[in-house]
Amino acid sequence: MAPTFEHLREADLDDDEFNEDEIDTSDLRERFEVQLEQGYDTFVVIDGLPKVNEAQKPKLVKFLLKKLNTVGKVREDSVYMPMGDDGDSLRHANSSPSGRRIRFAFVEYSSPAEAAAATRQLDMVPLDKKHTLRVNKMTDIERYGREGRVDEKYQPPHIDEFTEKEHLRWFLKDPSGRGRDQFVMYNNESVGVYWNNEKDQPENIVDRLHWTETFVQWSPLGTYLTSIHAQGVQLWGGPSWSRQARFAHPYVNLVAFSPHEKYMVTWSNRPISIPDEGHPALSIDDDGKNYVIWDIATGSPLRSFANLDAPKVEDGRPPPKMQWPAFKWSADDKYVARLNPGQSISVYELPRMNLLDKTSIKIEGVVDFDWAPSSPHREGVKTYEQLFCYWTPEIGSNPAKVGLMSVPSKQIVRTLNLFSVSDAKLHWQSESAYLCVKVDRHSKSKKSQATTLEIFRIKEKGVPVEVVDTIKDTVINFAWEPKGDRFAIITTTEPAGPTAVAPKTAVAFFCPEKAKGPHAGNFKHLRTLDKKNSNAIYWSPRGRFVVIATVHNQQSSDLDFFDLDFEGEKPEAEKDMTANLQLMNTADHYGVTDVEWDPSGRFVATWASVWKHSMENGYHIYDFKGEALREEPVDKFKQFAWRPRPPTLLTKEEQKAIRKNLREYSRVFEQEDADRGASADLAVVEARRNMLNEWYSWREDMEAELAEERAILGLPEDPHAALLEAKTKSIEGYDKETVIEEIVEEVLEESEEIITT
Repeated sequence: MAPTFEHLREADLDDDEFNEDEIDTSDLRERFEVQLEQGYDTFVVIDGLPKVNEAQKPKLVKFLLKKLNTVGKVREDSVYMPMGDDGDSLRHANSSPSGRRIRFAFVEYSSPAEAAAATRQLDMVPLDKKHTLRVNKMTDIERYGREGRVDEKYQPPHIDEFTEKEHLRWFLKDPSGRGRDQFVMYNNESVGVYWNNEKDQPENIVDRLHWTETFVQWSPLGTYLTSIHAQGVQLWGGPSWSRQARFAHPYVNLVAFSPHEKYMVTWSNRPISIPDEGHPALSIDDDGKNYVIWDIATGSPLRSFANLDAPKVEDGRPPPKMQWPAFKWSADDKYVARLNPGQSISVYELPRMNLLDKTSIKIEGVVDFDWAPSSPHREGVKTYEQLFCYWTPEIGSNPAKVGLMSVPSKQIVRTLNLFSVSDAKLHWQSESAYLCVKVDRHSKSKKSQATTLEIFRIKEKGVPVEVVDTIKDTVINFAWEPKGDRFAIITTTEPAGPTAVAPKTAVAFFCPEKAKGPHAGNFKHLRTLDKKNSNAIYWSPRGRFVVIATVHNQQSSDLDFFDLDFEGEKPEAEKDMTANLQLMNTADHYGVTDVEWDPSGRFVATWASVWKHSMENGYHIYDFKGEALREEPVDKFKQFAWRPRPPTLLTKEEQKAIRKNLREYSRVFEQEDADRGASADLAVVEARRNMLNEWYSWREDMEAELAEERAILGLPEDPHAALLEAKTKSIEGYDKETVIEEIVEEVLEESEEIITT
């Protein structure tokens, strides 16, 4: 903390004579003294080496370099192995617990970060059957090896008393018994969480000013609400909305959670700078890094990473956008992987954050990769595995390639060669049953393009690949049906890029043909809707229903609500298809920027955020059929987000039984809705009656108070009656008749005659 004027006494300020020698500046000298650079932070000490002589030493050093260079750059002359007078490698004065004398060496890396990586990844690595490496930083030996640096007497750690935590899944039990979902709204400087009340005013649960500095974000299962601050990230939850954890990553910009909320990665565009007095959570090893991976349960950092160097681009081309999330999680939170564009994919095991098999997966030219969103169940595979897919462009005479790799074995399950490829995008189905690779191909002259959809059938034996018909137009959007096997695409004939007028697009739906076997039939085109402006696809999380929308466009803001399992008559040409498409409703939300389904699939929220524009900000809520339930303009409206729900605990058999008896449940729900509507009407009538009774009661009280005041002042109880009586007495004694003459003129007829001369 910097010195302030509050530390000065008034007497010090009033003295006329000022003697600089009387000022004690020893603390300032100690703090700001320039330290000579020692350079020990790039050195590590390796113990556990075998005994060698001068002739054997080069071979051992060469063997060591193979392992040392897996985490950094080490030259042969940067390995120093002391040799004794007897010609053998020098050993420790203290022996190991087994009684064997330990040989050692000093190694210099090119940076402190590489030295820190070596201590994490090479420590306890077997060198052979008899020798295991122990790797320590030189600075740690200096820090803990000196006499007196470590207390010889064991001091037990302080353990805080157990305090029972709040129930973090309390939101699954709606107190009204209606199974409502929650959502968070961020407008102006206020953040509020609400119960959804359909057409009625949302029920506020909590509302706080300045709860976040940039944005809010739910964790994937809805357990935590994330707030972002200059100091780092905070997680909130429980019925009291208390702080559950904090993660000190200064100037954090982005946050991403693992699927099961065990881990979190934070990123800042500013490299971490560790002050001289230290940091409450990070260490000197994290200095200069941009990413930090955290253990949410303990709040401790697992590992940090720096930004990768931006790849070189050709002249005239814009630089590539930053990929987020840069670290991608496997479906079961056991692995996290990072792409090094054009070179490799690094897969780390959690929670140790060590490289799988201590090496990255080298894939020349790799452009992108993505994990399967759920644990795969391939036919004939009984061992544990997670899958990820990747693609590489054409390099020289080698074709472009899409690969499917199994982890932890690193076995390539399937590859597909592609030619004349301009770009490719990877799209997993939610249950990892299918992988669609959208391939943009160019002609030999590179003047025209077409798109093909290559669909990998993951759960079928051998992972066969099906090619959907070539699409001549440019595909600008693709989305699988969650928990289903249908998908929708949006195409356009106009070139990509920002335009003043929304480009004309077409929306196409695809589904499998009906098949007798256990697997779905071939994918076929169902229907295309032309002359649209749509550019976004939003499937219900339950499948079946989909919203096709036009977002981020000032000229058009259409919302089309479709049902793919319409119970009406199916067109004759689509009898063999597994879908019956029907447009249920259309809506318009001017300036809409975002669309999101609630986790139950019953409601859709659309909103116009001030982050994108300042016209007619606010939100709308629709039911799944597209009927508008609520529209609320909100000044400086920023963000809306439904609270996610964890997966159901019901088995598939229990879910199937519920679907079978859904009509019976529906009758109960419909009766509850009717009763709630009738009770709402009765409540309105009762409220009005209460207001009228309150008015009568207030009037009686006021009349009683006035009567009491008149009695005190000697005024009559009824002033109107007293005034009438006084007027009556004033005209007594006048018995003569008074004749009043009044002249009344009445016009019986009126005519007008024009005389010409």
